Amino acid sequence: MGNGSDGRGGAAGTVRTGTAVGRWVLLTTVLGSTMAMLDSTVVNVALPRIGRDLDADLAALQWTVNGYMLTLAGLILLGGALGDRYGRRRVFVVGVVWFALASLLCGLAPDTGVLIIARALQGVGGALLTPGSLALIQASFHPDDRAGAVGIWSGLGGVGAAVGPFLGGWLVDGAGWRWVFLLNVPLAALCVPVALRHVPESRDTHRRGRFDVLGAVLGAVALALVTYALIDGVPVAGAAGVVVGAVFVLTERRRPDPMLPPSIFRSRLFTSVNLVTVCVYAAFGGFFFLAALQLQVVVGYSALGAGTALLPTTVLMLLLSGRSGALAQRIGPRIPLTAGPLLCAAGLLLMLRVGEGASYVRDVLPALVVLGLGMVTLVAPLTATVLASVETGRAGLASGINNAAARAAGLMAVAALPLLTGMGPEAYRSAEEFGDTFRRAMPMCAGLLVLGALIAWAAVRTPAGAGPEEEPARARTECRMHCGVSAPPLEAACERPGERSCRDR
Repeated sequence: MGNGSDGRGGAAGTVRTGTAVGRWVLLTTVLGSTMAMLDSTVVNVALPRIGRDLDADLAALQWTVNGYMLTLAGLILLGGALGDRYGRRRVFVVGVVWFALASLLCGLAPDTGVLIIARALQGVGGALLTPGSLALIQASFHPDDRAGAVGIWSGLGGVGAAVGPFLGGWLVDGAGWRWVFLLNVPLAALCVPVALRHVPESRDTHRRGRFDVLGAVLGAVALALVTYALIDGVPVAGAAGVVVGAVFVLTERRRPDPMLPPSIFRSRLFTSVNLVTVCVYAAFGGFFFLAALQLQVVVGYSALGAGTALLPTTVLMLLLSGRSGALAQRIGPRIPLTAGPLLCAAGLLLMLRVGEGASYVRDVLPALVVLGLGMVTLVAPLTATVLASVETGRAGLASGINNAAARAAGLMAVAALPLLTGMGPEAYRSAEEFGDTFRRAMPMCAGLLVLGALIAWAAVRTPAGAGPEEEPARARTECRMHCGVSAPPLEAACERPGERSCRDR
């Protein structure tokens, strides 16, 4: 798979899991993906302290979250393509270094303006390293060991995701919120030399044509303008965002090698599953943004308490997502993709009981357990159905689009919910005001989940032509233990047209 050698560790496609090189490759990719995963799970917990230390209003806190998601969602497809062309290890290392430098700037930010810019720069680094992490494993390991290596990678990444909120809360309450970002610097300092010394380089020698930089820029600008309109209340920016979005669609339709090929949406199943993705991850993005604030501002938890309180959802995904994927292979995706969002909606409605004086065991934990069970039911079948909805050669592209759609949905939710609920710029400083708006937001998020369930029930079917033996192979996702709450797992693409997917080997 691919070509190239690092000159020390061996050629791409030949590494075995039981060797020293195999362990170094796994360490490198786990460190890189952990940096991005920690960032997506711990920053929400730090928001109240950031707001207090930098005297930030709610809009600044929204931009602290959305600055990162904006550039990550807009550029993640381009980042994967750059790795395929110029070398997966090279682009991954650039991404890690970029991410670390941006994290350093976040940790040293003297005000919210610098912090928001640094967060946007972090997203650029994330767009380079996130696709490369799994792609390096797919390209480096021998086909016989590839599935096992991905299993180890996803399991260790799941542990990192579970530890993230606890670690973030501990840092915020102890050393301070700046260490949530500064922690990435030593991780990168360990990751980069290991990658350069031990990870084989690989690239797709069959990739040709120009990069769709214009498409990536137009997509990111459209998202930025709409986000600005929602957060800062500027309708003209929203209208401009819609216009730029229309130009983006026209551009993608006319380019010979677009970043987002319109032809992939000819699959009714692919389009339907992405609509489900937008609904459910918008709800998740809004919930986790507001819940971390609710637990601290209204219930009175410390940052550590809030991070620890949110752990059940991640732990349940770590323990049960593999079984959920196996069940979906036996019964088909329609029932899990319908029942999962409904369970999640029930969990969010149970969060209405979480207010001043709430008991963790009686009020918070049951809601998070129901939400976690819904996410377990939903996420693995959703990813598997995305992969099965297109031909094998486009599985990596389909996964990238699905991942970007989820991140964009979360971005829009964080921007829109405070506006829709009437949340004022200083609401997070008042337990009474924030609690009232939180109670208005949860039914909205639950409504999005119900809409996703209705779409799944009406439109999702087992892909036509998939026999009983072929379907499990095509639909199986490599990331068996996925614990991220901001987006579905990202699958690596095949090396060249016509090559069998690593999922089919």
